[in-house]
Amino acid sequence: MQDEKTTHFGFREVPAGEKAKMVKAVFDSVAGKYDVMNDLMSLGIHRIWKRIAIQLSHVRYGEKVLDLAGGTGDMTFLFQKRVGPNGRVILSDINAEMLKRGRDRLIDDGVVDNVGYAQIDAEKLPFPDNHFDCVCIAFGLRNVTHKEAALQSIHRVLKPGGRAIILEFSEAQGELFKKAYDLYSFRILPLLGKFIANDAESYKYLAESIRMHPNQEKLKQMMLGAGFERCEYFNLTHGVVAVHRGYKV
Repeated sequence: MQDEKTTHFGFREVPAGEKAKMVKAVFDSVAGKYDVMNDLMSLGIHRIWKRIAIQLSHVRYGEKVLDLAGGTGDMTFLFQKRVGPNGRVILSDINAEMLKRGRDRLIDDGVVDNVGYAQIDAEKLPFPDNHFDCVCIAFGLRNVTHKEAALQSIHRVLKPGGRAIILEFSEAQGELFKKAYDLYSFRILPLLGKFIANDAESYKYLAESIRMHPNQEKLKQMMLGAGFERCEYFNLTHGVVAVHRGYKV
């Protein structure tokens, strides 16, 4: 059994206190090629996954949204269109380099008035109770050291009736598809990382971190344990990705 003072970094077991620094190093390394690699790795399908997550969030005009681990701002860009000038979206990330790229990209696109920025840890959100209508974390939860703490923190800052949306890689469905996906993940993905981002190791970590992340049912149970109700998930692309949704009541 994994010791409570250790955690997984890919397939390696590392001191829990070291994981955040190791994840930071990964994203510092890939930040410059992050968007290009996302398009290559998913053949552009990640854009569809994100739009589906946005639809499932039921975010409306005038609402407040927290985009956790928002990286280069894809989700924030879509959310700010929905909330309009009377709403507010906070783009946040624990990694300063990723957050800077997201901010610069949004400003370059003319997105200024209804977006704010925060470098924060998902486990310790610095916002008051009952503050947001929706909290979204897209492709970030698997990198969090203490996932239960992050879920509890998300629950705390949501208003009653607020929604948590978790878009994350999950457990692929179907034996033949799993085999093909494993081949792609462990053979092709690191090669793409090597030739495009000059960083095979970070993309090897990506493949390993996906396998260590709780599957669809386990994550649903974790959300229930954090206080969410009406929890459900939606498999996308044969379960390669899932959108989990839970409500604070």
